[in-house]
Amino acid sequence: MTAADDLAWGSFTEHAPWVLDRNDISWLANIDQRRVAAQAAVPELTRPSRLPPGARVITVLGRLGKALAPWAINRRRGRFGSPEQSRADLSKRLRLAAETLGPTYIKLGQIISSGEGLFPAELVEEFKRCRDQVPAEPFEVVRETVERDLGRRLEDVFESFEPTALAAASIAQVHAARLRTGEDVVVKVQRPTVDAFVRKDLRVMAWLAPYLIGRIPVAALANPPALVELFAETIVEELDFRLEAANMLDVATMLHDLDQEFYVVPRPHPRLVTRQVLVMERVAGFKFDDVAGMRDAGIDTEQVVRTAMVAFMEGAIVEGIFHGDLHGGNLFVMQDGRTALLDYGIVARLDGARRNAFLRLMLGATTNDPRTQMAALRDLGALPPDTDLDAVISDLRLDRPPIDATTLSGEEMVKEVQRVVTAMLGYGAKLPKELMLYVKNMVFIDGAIARLAPDLDLLGEVATISVLFAQKHGDRLGRELGIDPDSVEFDVGGARVALGLDESVDQLTYRQLQERRALIQKRMRDHIETDRPRLPG
Repeated sequence: MTAADDLAWGSFTEHAPWVLDRNDISWLANIDQRRVAAQAAVPELTRPSRLPPGARVITVLGRLGKALAPWAINRRRGRFGSPEQSRADLSKRLRLAAETLGPTYIKLGQIISSGEGLFPAELVEEFKRCRDQVPAEPFEVVRETVERDLGRRLEDVFESFEPTALAAASIAQVHAARLRTGEDVVVKVQRPTVDAFVRKDLRVMAWLAPYLIGRIPVAALANPPALVELFAETIVEELDFRLEAANMLDVATMLHDLDQEFYVVPRPHPRLVTRQVLVMERVAGFKFDDVAGMRDAGIDTEQVVRTAMVAFMEGAIVEGIFHGDLHGGNLFVMQDGRTALLDYGIVARLDGARRNAFLRLMLGATTNDPRTQMAALRDLGALPPDTDLDAVISDLRLDRPPIDATTLSGEEMVKEVQRVVTAMLGYGAKLPKELMLYVKNMVFIDGAIARLAPDLDLLGEVATISVLFAQKHGDRLGRELGIDPDSVEFDVGGARVALGLDESVDQLTYRQLQERRALIQKRMRDHIETDRPRLPG
């Protein structure tokens, strides 16, 4: 086929292996009820029990104890030359423990590995190994799962099926195949015992999390119980591939409605999707970090990044839906410069009041209005409902001009970070699922800019995107927020605050931002190293 009727409502490839008709997709039946049921299970799975939940606790505690005990002894005896070495050793031990504990803990590690800026760098870097080093299930197990879920012999559905997986992750693995009708596809197959293991492990995590608060340095940067709840909310939907396939349709619809012509979604098969098997169109392209390959092919890498920023922000702000797990393995840049977006197990949805709060959060950032931002964070669930917003603004010094962090000494920077963290914890702050996924994606885009467009003027891009949003969506967003869009003025001060710049800076490339960050990090490390008490021996 060279044209497809489904291009009238979805952002798909032009050369369709099949055409999707929303009224004739077998696995879409009762999809909303399935999503509600999946999320309804989260409170029970994450409610801490008074007693250890089953024998699995013994295994988990044993593996964690075996991993942490040597690190704790070495730290107590002063055998680490620096805090970075201590964190690196601890991170490696946690990663090895996660791999031995199986799919649930590997998946948690993979989520952490995408959280640059949210978790310590050593932990993120170590857990990145979980993405590539998950052993695949034997082909006999894959065959059994596919045949059971599809209700047919493998040879009756597929002309060919590669026994070696293209990729293997904690929840599933992917195989290349060709249907008997001639279409090239990829087949995502869930690991057979992962559902039961995940549910057992979530109960163990929920029981264990309260005991970890403040006890492990890398866990002290997050709220372990809240992290478990966030993890549960994301992983329960990944256990049903029908939900993932429906996410593909919803994101394709969103991209089409926003006229995002530079993004495409692979088509899921209208019949060959079950709880544990997902057959989809095969797409190919450059890996997202293959800068040389893209440029040799004449692809404008700055445009690739610019499109990613706009598409991601438009989806969240305008339509209330966005891909929740952007990383290099989930994006292919095709020969024509468009980006194919893959893996829809984690998709964030903002409905009703929460989307309105998210809109106000972005508006407050655009207009440099701290009170609007704090009120929006409260309504998103990041702050308790009875929070004194004026007190938060005062304690965080958001009502004062921003301080350029590069003008501070290492000691001053450490104290400032400690002051902000202490203040936020004192107000009971936490990171809601949608906001955490949004921030995590922004961190990924930050890294993509570093690789694909280091000379991009960040302040100029923020201004351009703000004008684009005002022109394209101002009337609609104004109606939804009950404001006059013409009265809203973009204030570059908000972007300066986010980047830690003073008022004199009016241009900043990403390369310059990296230099600033390196200087700040060096001063903080130097201060911590100088100030660290030395133990004898």
